[in-house]
Amino acid sequence: MKTAKKDYKLFKKIKEDKFEVEQLHHYELNLLLGNRDFQVAVVDKRNNQCLIVEDYIISSVDSYTKLLDVFEHIFDDHHLLKAGFWSSIKVGIKGNKFALVPESLFNQDSLFDYLKFNCKINKDLNELKYFKHSKSDAVNTFAIDNRLYNWLESMYPKKELSYFHQSSALIEGVLEQLDNYPNDSIFVYIDRFKLHIIASKDKKLEYYNQFYIKQFADYIKYIMTVMKGLNRNQHNTNVVLWGYLGRQSKHYNEFAKYIRNISFGKRPDFLKFGYPFDELQDHHYFDLYNLHLCD
Repeated sequence: MKTAKKDYKLFKKIKEDKFEVEQLHHYELNLLLGNRDFQVAVVDKRNNQCLIVEDYIISSVDSYTKLLDVFEHIFDDHHLLKAGFWSSIKVGIKGNKFALVPESLFNQDSLFDYLKFNCKINKDLNELKYFKHSKSDAVNTFAIDNRLYNWLESMYPKKELSYFHQSSALIEGVLEQLDNYPNDSIFVYIDRFKLHIIASKDKKLEYYNQFYIKQFADYIKYIMTVMKGLNRNQHNTNVVLWGYLGRQSKHYNEFAKYIRNISFGKRPDFLKFGYPFDELQDHHYFDLYNLHLCD
């Protein structure tokens, strides 16, 4: 267990002076878990003030057991995460075990059938969940590894946790902001080692998918492939970027070579951010912020 402490580091921490431990019963705890990173956000539900953001980088581990060891160390070393009296707790899961289903075709008893066409799934080893999107007619079905699910449940035995797939936070966040951008824009989220692409048409969700990135050239290859498949023109389609990239980054400069109308996305305006968050760029942590929208 001691070696697990070397397998993660706190990359970023922002904390508002307004945060009060005595007020946890008014706060929403948002957790976003992946194989290579882990993020935390705390939101005051009384005024939608974002009070804390923390971002942990996890080294590559060679087993799921070791990954759980890392999560356990993060929780053990943290002065707040194991508290049991949060107003609510939302858990976002990163991964490729998900499937979007039209609500008109959705049947709660068919979660395994939806997922098996999109990914390798074993219902004996996974907890199957779903989320009905409020801003579209999509239902997101997804799987959580039983070991992670049982561990999270054991952390908060007196709370009912709400589970969501990362894609739901991205989709809800994009649809919430459609009025900020030209019609039929394409939205890109640069994650660590993954690329997420969302498209809207006539103010509705048209497309979502995620792509694993093996080399830098994959970013523009997937973006251009999706644009072509959706009959979008790279010279006049508006493309909006969020995620782990800077305004003068290699990613942005490469995208700008191929896409004429490209810009960075905005923070969600349903959350309030104080001056400590000024050190974060507005297009960072878009998925984490928008867990607050999932309900």
